[in-house]
Amino acid sequence: MHRDTTASLDGAKVELFATAAARLGVAIARGEPLARHTTFRIGGPADLWATVNDQDQLRGLADLAAESSIPTAIVGGGSNVLVSDAGVRGLLIANRTRDSDMQMGERGTAGRLVAESGVALAGLARWTIREGWAGLEWAVSVPGTVGGAVIGNAGAHGGCIADNLAWASVAYPGHAPRRLARAELGFTYRSSVLKQQPCAALASPDRLAGRITETVSPGPVVLAAAFELQPGESTELAGRAERYLARRRETQPTEPSAGSIFRNPAGDYAGRLIEAVGLKGHRCGGAQVSPRHANFIVNTGAASAADVLALMTLIQRRVFEQSGITLTPEIVLLGDWSGQE
Repeated sequence: MHRDTTASLDGAKVELFATAAARLGVAIARGEPLARHTTFRIGGPADLWATVNDQDQLRGLADLAAESSIPTAIVGGGSNVLVSDAGVRGLLIANRTRDSDMQMGERGTAGRLVAESGVALAGLARWTIREGWAGLEWAVSVPGTVGGAVIGNAGAHGGCIADNLAWASVAYPGHAPRRLARAELGFTYRSSVLKQQPCAALASPDRLAGRITETVSPGPVVLAAAFELQPGESTELAGRAERYLARRRETQPTEPSAGSIFRNPAGDYAGRLIEAVGLKGHRCGGAQVSPRHANFIVNTGAASAADVLALMTLIQRRVFEQSGITLTPEIVLLGDWSGQE
C-alpha cells in the first residue's frame, strides 16, 4: 500500500499553486497512479499531476512550480523512464503540446520542420515519410516525444537527433526561452547538456537509486525543436522505414518495457555483455531480462520498480565482475527512491 503522497507538501502552498494553475487552464490532480502513464506499466502515484496542451501552459506551470519550490519533472510518452514504487514527490507534468509546422524552402531544396516537444517522434517520422522528406525515417520505431528525444539524443538504425537538429527552444523556469543551436546542446551518445541538468524530481540518469539527492532547483524545459530535412522519394523512404520496423519486430520484445536499459559502452553492446554473463531471461520478481534482447527488461505482468532496480543492479555487478565495464543506465529513474538501497 502506498503512503499518503501529498503529506510532504504544504497544503496551503498547494492550494495557491492549484488556483494559479487553473488561471492557465490547467487542472491539478493529486495522487495520480503513474503505472497507467508509463510504457513499463510501473510506478506509484504522483503527489501532483497536470496535463498541458500548449507552450504557454508548459512554461507557465513550470514557472509557477519553481516559484512555489515544488519539485517538478516533465514526461511525454512515458518511455525511457522507471518510476519508483513510492511515486513522485512534487509535480509531474504530462506534455501534450503537439503542433508542428513544415517550413519549406524552394522546390527541391531542404525544408525545416518545427515540432513542439510533446509531439510523438515516431508519428512525426511517419508524417515526413508520407510527405517525402528524408532525415527522420530512422525514428519510425522510436517511442517517446520530441522533447525527450532531444534531451537524450535518441537514436536508432544508425541515426540520431543530432544528425538533423537545427535548434531547440529551451526555457528554464523564471527565464525567457532560448533558442539553442545544435552545437550548444553538447550532444553525445544518448545524451546532451540538458540531460545533465535534470528537473528536480528526476534522479541522475547516471546513477541508480539509493544514491540520489533531490533538490528543488528547476531544470530545462524543451518547448520545441527544428529539424533540417532533405527532399526524398516517399516510396523509397517508406521501404527503408518498413525494414527498420521489421528488424524491431524481430529483435525487440513486445512486453511492456522502457526501451534499452543501458547505454552501449564504446566498442561493444550492452546486450552482448549481459548475455555473456548468463542473465538473458533472468528474473527478479515480475521483471525479466528479455529472452529476445538482453538490453531490455520487461514487465511480465506484475513487476515492481524494486524488481527492475534489483535486476539492473545485478546486471551491473555481474558485467563489471566479468569484463571490468560499468554499464550506464540509459533510462531515467524518476521519483522517490529513499526507501531503496
